[in-house]
Amino acid sequence: MPTIDRDRIASTAIDRSDQTTLGRIAQNSQPEPGLSGFRLMPLGTFSLDTRVQLARRAESSLDVQYYHFENDETGRWLLRALRDAANRGVRVRLLLDDLYTGGHDSLFLGFASHPNVQVRLFNPFCCARESGQVGRFIASLGDLKRVNHRMHNKLFVADGAMAVIGGRNVANEYYLRSMSENFIDLDAFVVGDVLPAMSALFDRYWNSLAAYPLAEVARSPLSKPELLSYFDEQTGPSRAPEPAPLVSNDILGYAPIADDLDAGRLGLNWGTAYVFADHPDKPFDGEVGGELMETSVTYNVLEAVNMAKREVVASSPYFVPGPKGMAFLKQLRDRGVKVTVLTNSLGSTDEPIVHTGYSRYREQMLADGIELYELSSSRVKDNKRAFLFGSSLGRLHAKLFVIDRKTSFIGSMNLDPRSATVNTEFGAIIDSPEVARELIRVIDIDRLQSAYRLRLANDGTGIEWIGNDGDQEMILRTEPDTSFWLRLKAWLLSPLVPEEQL
Repeated sequence: MPTIDRDRIASTAIDRSDQTTLGRIAQNSQPEPGLSGFRLMPLGTFSLDTRVQLARRAESSLDVQYYHFENDETGRWLLRALRDAANRGVRVRLLLDDLYTGGHDSLFLGFASHPNVQVRLFNPFCCARESGQVGRFIASLGDLKRVNHRMHNKLFVADGAMAVIGGRNVANEYYLRSMSENFIDLDAFVVGDVLPAMSALFDRYWNSLAAYPLAEVARSPLSKPELLSYFDEQTGPSRAPEPAPLVSNDILGYAPIADDLDAGRLGLNWGTAYVFADHPDKPFDGEVGGELMETSVTYNVLEAVNMAKREVVASSPYFVPGPKGMAFLKQLRDRGVKVTVLTNSLGSTDEPIVHTGYSRYREQMLADGIELYELSSSRVKDNKRAFLFGSSLGRLHAKLFVIDRKTSFIGSMNLDPRSATVNTEFGAIIDSPEVARELIRVIDIDRLQSAYRLRLANDGTGIEWIGNDGDQEMILRTEPDTSFWLRLKAWLLSPLVPEEQL
């Protein structure tokens, strides 16, 4: 990788100021010092609109950090909103993991060609930049240990005053804009005391040794004027159509955030909170499958979960506890803590290999008294709630914990070895019974209406999946919503990937 003069390119977040509209609204909405306000956004359409509204209203800065920022209708729509902000004089810093940027260098170089825009890539691939993931990894065979580590963080901060955090990347399938499959996910709109810490964490990544200015890594045959023209064409109405109008309220009863911003006062749930992110050097300093670092997101989340006295409810799309996680879960159960986990079924997951890592532990978890629910792709389609998924395939992607119905985690971390020791993550621990209550409500919508409950078969020969078909209970003895070939494929692939890489 190129040598960079880090002191020359270093920059820091612009602090919140009551000289900006967003800063004034955030300050006037805070009931007392030390508190942070949260609004959950389980509906992707509202979540995308919130990001765009913040981009349109920002006056000083936008700091944006994502694992996956796709060159599709959603990605181009948000890029144009960020570009428009930069044209107004807003400083825009965009930090992307390099895994999904293959073939899109000209688009991002066009974006970075605008005044007030800076783009950096985390842990970039040096070669085969116009290739997809497979081609890039093949071209990096001599450097696999490095490029295997990715930045999985998601963060969007406007004017140092308002932020969006959670599980969603930037692509059609995270915002209900895909015709074939969409993710069930959750973000939170955040203001208050926790914002300076978010900005400091962004700065740590932005100025890290693993973050490279785009122009130092990417190349394009286009000149700067041609790049600007190309960007304008790619993000114009024909390539980046405006999303459909929002419905009046989401499933929690909230109106679009624009209504609150227009009124100058935010209706939020307030509490104390803290945020944390893995150190950007974590993937390179630690060992895959090694001991958890005390500074890691996984370590901090497990510390919070270990404080549970009565109940833990978790949503994790990829759930591979491993022997250490199994011992941790059993310890909770031995203390009388009720543990409920919602994850993907084989039929709904986008990573069948990861599911096989989870399935090795299902029977023992059920025997230990852990309640397991697996999202069903067919039951999601049958869910008659308006504006959800229609005929598209629903996949769980929300990473959530609720502890004793008062403490919550929202972030990017899965309960799997990759989040623990391979990738970097970001998250927030929130002490607010109101936030916890709403999170339980969101999880229950999926758990009770769109998932199967698992139990050990009475005859001791495996697992049963329990669902309701109208008023009648149905019992399945094979993985729901799967074909024989999918089950065979998962079985054949399961020994090929070490569990610590899942």
